[in-house]
Amino acid sequence: MIKSALKWTAAISVASALLASSALAARTDLTVGVRLEPPHLDPTAGAAAAIDEVVYANIFEGLTRIDETGAVKPALAESWTISEDGKTYIFKLHDGVKFHDGTDFNADDVVFTLNRARGEASVNAQKALFEPIESVTALDPLTVEVKLKRPTGSMLFNLGWGDAIMVAPESAETNKTNPVGTGPFKLGKWVKGDSIALTKNPDYWGEGAKLDKATFKIIADSAAAVSALMAGDVDAFPIFAAPEMLPQFEVNPRFKVVIGTTEGETVLSTNNAQKPFDDVRVRKAMAHAINRKALIEGAMFGYGTLIGSHFAPHNPAYVDLSGVYDFDLAKAKALLKEAGLENGFKARLHLPPTDYARRSGLIIASDLKKVGIDLEIINVEWGQWLKQVFKGKDYDLTIVSHTEPMDIGIYARDDYYFQYKNADFNATIEELNATSDEAKRTELLHKAQKKLNDDAVNGFLFQLAKTGVWNAKLKGLWANAPVQANDLTKVEWMD
Repeated sequence: MIKSALKWTAAISVASALLASSALAARTDLTVGVRLEPPHLDPTAGAAAAIDEVVYANIFEGLTRIDETGAVKPALAESWTISEDGKTYIFKLHDGVKFHDGTDFNADDVVFTLNRARGEASVNAQKALFEPIESVTALDPLTVEVKLKRPTGSMLFNLGWGDAIMVAPESAETNKTNPVGTGPFKLGKWVKGDSIALTKNPDYWGEGAKLDKATFKIIADSAAAVSALMAGDVDAFPIFAAPEMLPQFEVNPRFKVVIGTTEGETVLSTNNAQKPFDDVRVRKAMAHAINRKALIEGAMFGYGTLIGSHFAPHNPAYVDLSGVYDFDLAKAKALLKEAGLENGFKARLHLPPTDYARRSGLIIASDLKKVGIDLEIINVEWGQWLKQVFKGKDYDLTIVSHTEPMDIGIYARDDYYFQYKNADFNATIEELNATSDEAKRTELLHKAQKKLNDDAVNGFLFQLAKTGVWNAKLKGLWANAPVQANDLTKVEWMD
């Protein structure tokens, strides 16, 4: 009896220990809150940041990748060499890489991807990234030669954008709804208007993800986002869109509040081809009429950095031009009078659905009203904004954060929605693109920033801060956003 009792007690102890161990085991699931639902899941066929925020590094990978610090790292290319003249790149690919459908990734896929991105039929929103490429050749299954028309100092960085992810000819045309990449996660289920679930790729070629499942929960309303975090229905909002609500999380030990930097230049985008905005005096008048310090306080609750050109303040080549157009209503009125608009004028302000845009729009409309500029505020959803403003160029003013990395070159694109055309600026960017010497590149970047400021091309407002809130037991989420990404590849729960 005693022996039986001892055996029973031991069995209970073992069972209890196993149950306790199971209860304490780290979680392998994650629910991430996002403000916007992507229009589709193919980053090679759309400009919306919400696409990359789900798929970059998770589902899709490129030859290179950008890490949290903004540095270029190897990805599907394990190494590369560059010729002395800077015009020939040889990429050595990882062996044994497969797409999610089981097909092999090899040099032929690189040739297909880059030729597709730069071809006449390309719908890539960043097609200009691939313009310097002259030819792409598979030297063997694991070696690719990329020849350039001219030296392009940013080529490795460009290949790390979400727009440059590798795709396969077998699945490229259906990636919008059924994304097939090489990444550590696969698409599980997309419930339109609600969530996008990813599952761990058991056959991943590299170091596998720590998580078995990750769900992106779409929550547009800020109050609902707070409730979801408090209830534990959402574990993290890497980009929390309501900075006014951060203090309640800062004092709660269940959460971390992490303030980082982004590449998001928030601008009053201006249609430079539309009257009266084709007159630099009008654009400068608006710059003087907007109280940008008050805008950051009122719209962003103090989170944000003043800018005077389209360039991130954390970049070593940044020039602080934020004080050139000081808040001065008298200067604004004088410039409008000089332009023959002393009685003011009316214009449209299209606002996408982000909180920063809607809040900033109201404040800017109030500021410009004081100098006689009467704005009609038109709130639009992202689909309409992309169609009418970004693609159709049917707008006067809009407010948006341009979160693409090192994207000052967009002002040299003839068909870009700002419709800014300046031969001197274009020449500067052309020289920059052909320059690899860092000191010379910095000099050219200074020149480009100053030209945009001199021409007051847009209303340069502030650099968007990255305000993240997540469960204090999580680690591996990015504090900064050098690219549009919610990289979950290193995320895990701490015991």
